[in-house]
Amino acid sequence: MPITLLWAVDVYGRVYSLSTAGQRWVRADDTLLELKRVTAGKDRCWGIGCDHHVYLNMMPSETSIRYREETYENQRWNPVDSFTDTLLPTDRWPWSDVTGMNPQPLHGFELPSSSWEWEGDWYVDQSCGEPSQTGGWEYAVDFPANFSPDKKWNSCVRRRRWIRYRRYTAQGTWAKIPLDNPRKPLLPLCDISCGGWEMSDQSGRYPYLWGVSQQGEVWFREGIHPRVPEGSGWEEVEAPKEVAQLSAGPGDLLWALLWDGNLLVRTGLSLDCPTGTSWVELESPGKEIEALHVAVGVSVVWVVTKDYKVWFRRGVNSHNPCGSGWISIGGEMMVVDVGLNEQVWAVGEDRGLYFRMGVTPSEPSGSGWIPVSGQWGNSKPGSVKECEFGDRRAEASKSSLLSCTDSDSESGPADAQNGTEDLPVLEAAASSVVPLGGNDSPTPPPKMEDPPSALQQDAPKPFIPASDSFINSLVSDRDKTSTPQLPGAEAPREEAQELSPAPILPTPEAAGHDAPWMNVDLEGAEAARCARAAGGAVTPGAAGALEAARGVGEEDAPVWSWISGGGCDVDACSQISWLSPTGPLSSSLSLTPVQSAAWSEQPRQQEGRGEISKKPLERSHSVWVRKGALRWWRDGKPQRWVDVAVALEQSTKSGGRKDSIFFVYYTQYDEKKYLDVIIRDVTALVPVSTDCHYAFAVYTTQRTQQRWPLLLAAQTQTDMNDWLSLLSDCCCECRGISGPPSRQALWSTTSKGDIMVHEPSFSLEAAAHTLACDLMFWRQVPGHLRCVESNSLGLVWGIGWDGTAWVYSGQQPIPEEAVESHHQTDVRSVHVYENQRWNPMTGYTDKGLPTDRPMWSDEGGLKECTRGNTHPPSPLWSWVSEWAVDYSVPGGTDQEGWQYAADFPTTFHGHKAMKDFVRRRRWTRKCTITLRGPWQQVPPICLSDISLMPCLAQSGMEQVPVWALSDKGGVLCRLGVTPRNAAGSSWLHVGTDQPFKSISIGGANQVWAIARDGEVFYRGSVCPQNPAGECWYHIPSPPRQTLRQLSVGRTSVFAVDDNSNLWFRQGLTPSYPQGSAWELISNNVTKVSVGPLDQVWIIAEGVPGFPAETPGAVCHRLGVGPMQPRGQSWDYGIGGGWEHISVRGNSAEAPRGPHPAPVGAPRSPLPPRRPAQVNGSAVGV
Repeated sequence: MPITLLWAVDVYGRVYSLSTAGQRWVRADDTLLELKRVTAGKDRCWGIGCDHHVYLNMMPSETSIRYREETYENQRWNPVDSFTDTLLPTDRWPWSDVTGMNPQPLHGFELPSSSWEWEGDWYVDQSCGEPSQTGGWEYAVDFPANFSPDKKWNSCVRRRRWIRYRRYTAQGTWAKIPLDNPRKPLLPLCDISCGGWEMSDQSGRYPYLWGVSQQGEVWFREGIHPRVPEGSGWEEVEAPKEVAQLSAGPGDLLWALLWDGNLLVRTGLSLDCPTGTSWVELESPGKEIEALHVAVGVSVVWVVTKDYKVWFRRGVNSHNPCGSGWISIGGEMMVVDVGLNEQVWAVGEDRGLYFRMGVTPSEPSGSGWIPVSGQWGNSKPGSVKECEFGDRRAEASKSSLLSCTDSDSESGPADAQNGTEDLPVLEAAASSVVPLGGNDSPTPPPKMEDPPSALQQDAPKPFIPASDSFINSLVSDRDKTSTPQLPGAEAPREEAQELSPAPILPTPEAAGHDAPWMNVDLEGAEAARCARAAGGAVTPGAAGALEAARGVGEEDAPVWSWISGGGCDVDACSQISWLSPTGPLSSSLSLTPVQSAAWSEQPRQQEGRGEISKKPLERSHSVWVRKGALRWWRDGKPQRWVDVAVALEQSTKSGGRKDSIFFVYYTQYDEKKYLDVIIRDVTALVPVSTDCHYAFAVYTTQRTQQRWPLLLAAQTQTDMNDWLSLLSDCCCECRGISGPPSRQALWSTTSKGDIMVHEPSFSLEAAAHTLACDLMFWRQVPGHLRCVESNSLGLVWGIGWDGTAWVYSGQQPIPEEAVESHHQTDVRSVHVYENQRWNPMTGYTDKGLPTDRPMWSDEGGLKECTRGNTHPPSPLWSWVSEWAVDYSVPGGTDQEGWQYAADFPTTFHGHKAMKDFVRRRRWTRKCTITLRGPWQQVPPICLSDISLMPCLAQSGMEQVPVWALSDKGGVLCRLGVTPRNAAGSSWLHVGTDQPFKSISIGGANQVWAIARDGEVFYRGSVCPQNPAGECWYHIPSPPRQTLRQLSVGRTSVFAVDDNSNLWFRQGLTPSYPQGSAWELISNNVTKVSVGPLDQVWIIAEGVPGFPAETPGAVCHRLGVGPMQPRGQSWDYGIGGGWEHISVRGNSAEAPRGPHPAPVGAPRSPLPPRRPAQVNGSAVGV
């Protein structure tokens, strides 16, 4: 690591530097130099003197700074004198620059300042041809033209270049920048800031310098170059309001502080436009409290308000220089500065220097403040304001520590009850009294003794001013030994006695302890000085304070007013001797020098000194950032994949509450833009299938309504999984979700097999204020299933694409970390269809009509899918077989696997008829996936459907009825299923005379099933004593409709037919559980789930108004109640590839109230309701 410097200025204007390789503060060689502020950059440091001049200190280097001055001598040929400097009136100057527009005679060149010296005299540039032949001349036909060293017959003009070098000699010293003559006279500057050497679009450039005049004008220093470190002139940058202070970062960030306490942000900074384009005003972070100081880095902004609170700006980036919000950071500081590597330095309210530890790219706000403990004079290592506490101070500290402030103190009068008698001192500042350790109750002060003689021998120095306005008047007297007359000392003793005495500082008991810690500062020393000047006695405690205030070295330790770490190259991992404390300081503490000393000296204290302990690192206010690179599918046109930078920023506020924002930074038409997603607004993170991309979709409430998720892609599967896991964890933390899914959770699966879970609230099924579906948050559970079913006792069963039954093992009463993950394997088939059309000449061929579907397509014929370009569902899948003709297609096939129909698309059958002009056959290929998840396999029968009996959460049933269908269509009943044994013990076969395809069990052991031919059956006499029931009752289907899936709730039955219509069974009563008739509710339904509260949820084929969306959307039936079991309208939620949903575990019943009448058109238009169809009585089968 290179050796760099930390710069600081004390209140007297003295400049100091602290090397990363050293341990001691070094004062500038120029003892007469007085600076108000400094700003450091790489290899340089700028400053503003008390004379309002700008100073520059260039770091010494092996390479000297040299600048080449050049001018051109121009001549023209004439027949009499040959080449002469007598030119035509229209020609350029005899001595000019390379363009010939500006005159540059040799005697017109002067050194820009005393920091430069000439290295030699002028000489001719001999780089053109042989010097003895050409003399450095270049020839041309006329001005301007292309010059060459060859003289030709038509060469009428010539020129040669003269060169002289000047060298910068002020490296390592403070050099005054000469005044220039700008277009507008430059007013005295009150603040400067150096930055811009790490522009985001190109690094390694020279720095920029910004300044603020005393009239609030903003100025920019032009012409700064590696060979011209001083620059050439000032340019005014218009600002909408008066500016008090500004800060420029190493990149393209520039923030300014206004006179009214608000902030300005400069936008449009770039190499092509270093002064930017416009200003944006922001309010102060504190409510009704003005900002006091601002500091920026590459992508961070820190602000101090006038109550000395520190704030961090989140979301700052070159694409978004204004950021997105404020985070309060612990500590009480007066000045902050952001240096290299985004490290933060500060001047505390106690005038000490502090460093923000733990600042990393992933946690830019850091974790706590530690003092800068460089040595001073001949003292031991410690804080710059650290004091040596000896045995003499230990005895003196038993008394109360009393201090006073100067006449500018803003603190109010102290409580008279806490005062001491006959003590003529002024009131101490409130912030300087910080008890450290000791008993909770204050101890009475001991009797006053005569002041030690040591105090009378050493004359104190003048008090320390609070502003720079007194620097010039104080410096001349700072080396005198005589005590100056202070405003406080001029007051008579009687007037001083009339003031309220200072409060007593509680001190620990003397017995069993070492010297107790005191809050010693220079104001305390000044208080003692004031008291002695007034003729009063000085307490031993004040004597200790006075001695502690003085350094052990030759001079007093500096009291700081400014710091600049822009040139100090340190990071969180740097091993710097003066940044190596024994432990972290709490970020919520207001640190004083005595606290720092007490904390750093703690390891040497006895065990009895437990009052001053190293507190654990408090992260009550912190920011954590994760950055990366992804690809983004552009929302607008042209729609294509775009490389973007992303950042996830999480802030932890008081009370542990966390808030996160996800940023996407991109560039469009050379303009930097960004998208931001509030993590609290994210509703789902779903992996999606795209060609050659590991992509996932980010849904928010607004994007769910617009049916346009934020689509991002990673380079590898690992990167995608990492981002999904990170974003999902942040979403759960923001919503207070932790651990496995609850028993009331809603479960769902996507067409890819991903398992999604939503944690319901009482408002989800509330009658008056129902939670909208697009506000629901879905999180992913490890595993892969085709469908999943649950109930409110915590039982969750699932079926894979290969028919394997799985039971969820994450609901056991053990810690989440102890949940065992099992290997889960699934196999599914991928299908493509080969289509052909008949013609009279060649018969069936792959030459179709222009309006036909592709000859290789998916089942719907809308997408072209060949065997060569068809891939597994995701990169996690792998092929385990080759393509083969599938003969098990519904409807049957011929011997070659073909199905026939009259045209596309119609119903296909397995035999050829006379009017069948098209045919198709299905090709299949198997793929497998293996992963780990909290799912335990239930062998050995493969299942096609499963159902768990819904019940209320307070239900006390011991045996949970579970019914299922095998892949062959047989009906099964699982025995031994309990909340502690979710997998059960064995299967019980229930006899049927035909295969079934859907089954569901509802409240009161109502078992309904659908046969493969679409007929409906009801199982009678099912009870805990007879779990398999006795017989099946046939229920007629709706007229001319074939049902394919049903779901039974507590008192209602809903079913879906092959035409995606939803039907409701009327007339269900305890005495007649088969019902009486079917009623059409809605269309556009693929799956239905009825919960224990008779709530109805479906998977819709599509969302009205969004035909391009992938089929499969979650919908909630609104208005369902005891008096309205059919409901009223649909509420569409997240969509695009959702396969299955189960709400049979949600028994969180909200208090029911009258449902308001629907206002306006429903979100899903309902078709006209058909009259109820009476199906007659049930028949025993």
